[in-house]
Amino acid sequence: MKDKVEALRIDYDKDTLDIKDLNPDPIIQFEYWFDEAVEANVPEPHAFTFSSVGAYGKPTSRIVLLRNATAGGFSFFTNYNSRKGHNIDINPNVCANFFWQQLQRQVRVEGIIEKLEAAASDEYFATRPRESQIGAWASNQSEVLESREALEERTAQLTKQYEGQTIPRPPHWGGYRIIPTAIEFWQGRPSRLHDRFLYTLEGTIWSISRLNP
Repeated sequence: MKDKVEALRIDYDKDTLDIKDLNPDPIIQFEYWFDEAVEANVPEPHAFTFSSVGAYGKPTSRIVLLRNATAGGFSFFTNYNSRKGHNIDINPNVCANFFWQQLQRQVRVEGIIEKLEAAASDEYFATRPRESQIGAWASNQSEVLESREALEERTAQLTKQYEGQTIPRPPHWGGYRIIPTAIEFWQGRPSRLHDRFLYTLEGTIWSISRLNP
């Protein structure tokens, strides 16, 4: 394994990043980079690693999908009873990390998380494919599952139950918003001498600092 891993070495040389390239508002800068990731056909550019901290200070990470990014924060949807939901209840300090390998870029977001308003969760849930709506009811996310057959049976029962009806949003399912306090933009450079810029919120103003790679 060691030899295989050591053979995997790529020198990043696609682009550069300087402070003059950055918008003073990190959300606008994020949108610029996100649009470029979409244009570059990066697979699932809205996927990011979401890290939370639960009981006894133990961190956990998983991939979730961004659903919006505004001045108010970065939003996604999930099961409130999942492991991440329980972590959030214990500790609202979270981190999100986007990695767009084709562009050799990362964006790291640190902040405080809160639930979205119920109306916003209702609105988004109504746009989901019907099968995903059923899945939100069928899955007791993160809990031990007796068998795949048990999950499929619950799904079939719920599909029959809601046949011909509008499927309501489960009370245990909805949105979260990460309110950023720091956002880092990382551009890969040769010899691991990467360009890194950190936006830090000071009151209502974002300051920008260049970091060592």
